[in-house]
Amino acid sequence: MNYVVLDLEWNQGDASKEAQNPEMPFEVIEIGAVKLDADMKNCGEYSRRIKPTCYNTMHFITAKLLHIHRADLENERCFPEVFEDFRKWCGDDFLFCTWGPQDLTELQRNMHYHGVKPFSDGPLPFLDVQKLFSLAFQSGKDRSSLESAVDMMAITKDIPFHRARDDAYYTGEILALIPDKFLSHISYDCFSIPKDKKHEVHVEFNDYVKFISRGFSDKNKALEDPEVISTVCCICGKPLRRKAVSWFSPNGKNYYSVSICPEHGNMKAKVRLKKSDNGLTYVVKTEKFISEKDVKDLRERADKAARNVKRAEQYQNRGK
Repeated sequence: MNYVVLDLEWNQGDASKEAQNPEMPFEVIEIGAVKLDADMKNCGEYSRRIKPTCYNTMHFITAKLLHIHRADLENERCFPEVFEDFRKWCGDDFLFCTWGPQDLTELQRNMHYHGVKPFSDGPLPFLDVQKLFSLAFQSGKDRSSLESAVDMMAITKDIPFHRARDDAYYTGEILALIPDKFLSHISYDCFSIPKDKKHEVHVEFNDYVKFISRGFSDKNKALEDPEVISTVCCICGKPLRRKAVSWFSPNGKNYYSVSICPEHGNMKAKVRLKKSDNGLTYVVKTEKFISEKDVKDLRERADKAARNVKRAEQYQNRGK
């Protein structure tokens, strides 16, 4: 299997000149990539600019950052033709790698806009190199810029940043330095969510499990689904019904609970509610074992959330 390290440059509507298109807020104007083999050796590069068809003017930030003007792209090929060329270059057996999660989402949104055949009919696995870099060399929660990471790893900066092929090159250089044990931390781009229950995603990592649901008509339907609200011990596989912390939400988007496995300890579940491009609600649930201190912290958050709900109810009742 090869690793296709991808980077995109895009344009967007300039509010003073033309409106943003909600179907494609970011129009890809350049695709850059490097291909690494199984030993993380560079075995190919790809760089193509694309003629815009959605936005007629170049956003001033895009022009300033990339030093590209609309006239510079007039003789380039349009997205469908460039993309099919890129798809052939990628080959059949590869895994996308990007710095952060946005590039794959915007690439697929451009594909959908232009009626190009999708990569898959569900979530697309990839390596988020920004995340892996943090796991390997930082706290796991930091999200550094690409140039900061290059500086931290003392990689020679002999080409400029902010062009697709060049940023892909630097991302590939960082990927090659990440220890193999972190490469199992696969991310999933959910531009296309699971189409039904059969295709929902269940994946196990070293220290946590992830579930990506099919789409639901609304939030309440999602939270009623047994697969969403249940917790199973990821070691012994037993359903966990006893709660150390019952389900609560501090913001109406993320929900938390802690269930108790008599053999293996406290298992935290986090449910994130998200909206797909077609308007459906889907769930990303992660579960992992946590310490007693973490349980205490979550219990305090749950109590605070309950107090906030009570205060809000009292305020509403005063107004009646």
